[in-house]
Parts: sequence; C-alpha cells; structure tokens
Amino acid sequence: MLVINKIEIMEEKLRIIISGGGTGGHIFPAVSIANAIKEQHPEAEILFVGAEGRMEMQRVPAAGYEIKGLPVSGFNRKNLFKNFEVLYKLAKSQFKAYSIIKQFKPHAAVGVGGYASGPTLKMAGMMGVPTLIQEQNSYAGVTNKLLAKKAKKICVAYEGMEKFFEKDKIILTGNPVRQGLVNNKISREEGINFFHLDPAKKTILVIGGSLGARTVNQCIMNNLDKIKNSDVQFVWQTGKIYYEQALQEVKKAGELPLFVTDFISSMEHAYAAADLVISRAGAGSISEFCILGKAVILVPSPNVAEDHQTKNALALVDKSAALYVKDNEAENKLVDIAIETIHQDSVLNDLSMNIKKLAFTNSASVIAEEVVKLANEYRKNHGN
Repeated sequence: MLVINKIEIMEEKLRIIISGGGTGGHIFPAVSIANAIKEQHPEAEILFVGAEGRMEMQRVPAAGYEIKGLPVSGFNRKNLFKNFEVLYKLAKSQFKAYSIIKQFKPHAAVGVGGYASGPTLKMAGMMGVPTLIQEQNSYAGVTNKLLAKKAKKICVAYEGMEKFFEKDKIILTGNPVRQGLVNNKISREEGINFFHLDPAKKTILVIGGSLGARTVNQCIMNNLDKIKNSDVQFVWQTGKIYYEQALQEVKKAGELPLFVTDFISSMEHAYAAADLVISRAGAGSISEFCILGKAVILVPSPNVAEDHQTKNALALVDKSAALYVKDNEAENKLVDIAIETIHQDSVLNDLSMNIKKLAFTNSASVIAEEVVKLANEYRKNHGN
C-alpha cells in the first residue's frame, strides 16, 4: 500500500509558481524558465504572479501562461511620505499572495526579481513551500538578500556572489534568455534586409529596453548631424515613451542612415544586422550579448537600485568584454566612441571573443532542473 501511495505522489502534476516582472529583463528569463520546465515535464502546471498594471500582465498570457496580479508597487526613494500607500499595498499583496498559494498549492516557488517576487516568495517561505531565487545582477538587491535567508537555492549569473548569499545555496547558472536567440540562425544579410539597410555599411544597434532610455535617446537625437555625416547606419529602438519625439527630430534632420522604431519585434534580426550594440547594462541584455558574442558599448542607468547596472558593466569591462560610457558623459562621448569603434575590426573581434567566453547557453534548463528537484523533494516529504 505504501508503494502505491508513493507512485501516486510522484505521478501527480508538478505545480510551480514563478513570480516577478516589471521589465522585459525580468519577464523573458521567467518565461524561459517556465518553458524549460514544460519541456522537461509537459504535465507541469505553472502559475505566474506579477504586479498589477505592469508589463508581465500582458506578456505572460501572450506566452501561453496564466498570471495573477498583486497590487504591489516599488518604494519611493525621493518622497518617503508617499511610502505609506506603498506599505499598505505590500500588506495587501502579501495577503493576496497567501490566498494564491493556498489555492494553487505549489510544490516550489521561483522569484526572478521585480515587485511581485518579494511578497510571493516571502509568503511561500512562511508556508513551507521551497523557494528558489534567480539573481540576475552582479550586485544583489535588498529584496533578494532578505528572501535568500529562507530560499533553498539561489541561481546566479556572476562569480563572487558569496558576499551576498550563503555559499552552499549558490549555483552559477547564468541568466536565461529568449529561446529564439539561443538558436538564432538568421544571417547578417537577412537582418540587413529586414530593416531595409545598406549591406555595404557597418551597422550600430541602439537599444534602451522596452520603455526606453532617456540619456541614450537624448544622445542620439542631439547627434543626428554626426550620424548623417558618418558612413555608418543605425537601428534605433527608442521605447514607447520617446518614440514621437525621436520621430520628429529625425524628420527635421532630413534623410538619415537610420531606422527608428519604438519596439523591435524581432531582436533576432536586429542582432544579426548589428556589428556593434549600444545598450543599458541590464542583466538580461548582457546575457544576450554574451550568448551572441556581440561587441557592445554599455551605458549603465543611474536610476536603479544599488547602482547595479554599473557593477554589471564593470564586471565585463574588467574582462575586456565590453566598452563602458558613464551616463553623465554619454551626450558628449557616446556617438563619437561608437563611430570610432565600429571601424576598428580588431577591437570588435576582441570584444566579441571576450564576451562570448562569459556565455551560459543552457541557463533555463539548469534552473528548471533545480526547481524540479526542490518540487520533488517537497512532494516526497509532504505527500501532495
């Protein structure tokens, strides 16, 4: 009878909660982990928990997964009085997370960063559900440092994370990226044709994330004359917030070797076309550059917790795997450095070769395996 019960336990569907979001940098890895779990265990039930009104509430269902929203928001570092409402929302989110966990009965919970992962993983840990944290950055955030105390496993993308977490919990996995990029077979010619570019010219790809990067966009807008007089072409993703302003400036400048868009629907084509990339230093983007071996100039955002983007960038610069321009120096230096660098084939080749050495190609699968191990251990001990 005992043997039959064991078989029944192990045959029950895996139930996994994945929480986090806020930006594409959190959502893409989360979906990649979910896809890897489904590849290994097609019967698994996966529920996402995100923040109401944030990007994940649209992107996750588009990827084929159910998502529940929490009314959580980030702390206001400039006006502390506004945080009374934030604390109320946090308490409400913890109660809702408790209800979601009680109803769904997950065997494990995964946090990928973003507002929702805090209350979700905190409640999961308090309810005895094993938790796994995916820390994307080279400098751990406050929330993950707190959640790490109860977490069973912590998957990291950089070496030396023992200064933030217990060594025995850490697994060096890298950051998951969009599956389409790992298996990208698109040629440079196809990428160039996709954006109606000139195959004889070198191409610089400018990306600032899905919402846009103010400094990077301002820098391009203020240097359109240099772009016009260069023999280089640009693909420029402005983000939704800056698109109309960018479009007006481009029209005023006249004919330019520049393709401008608010959002690039196929990053596979964009990366294939690019000889050099200009980007913020988000962990997800850096992981993509590593896998694809892209020469990149990083302009870290100063508006992030613990200035972690600068630390991400310097981790690459120390290995001669990227160039780095400070945000407050970008307007005067960035376009000049980019145009100068793209004509130096030896520099591009060295950057490409060095950044590719830092790539993890199977991060999502490794993390999925760790999640499943935790879930199976929980099922074995709890019989559900």
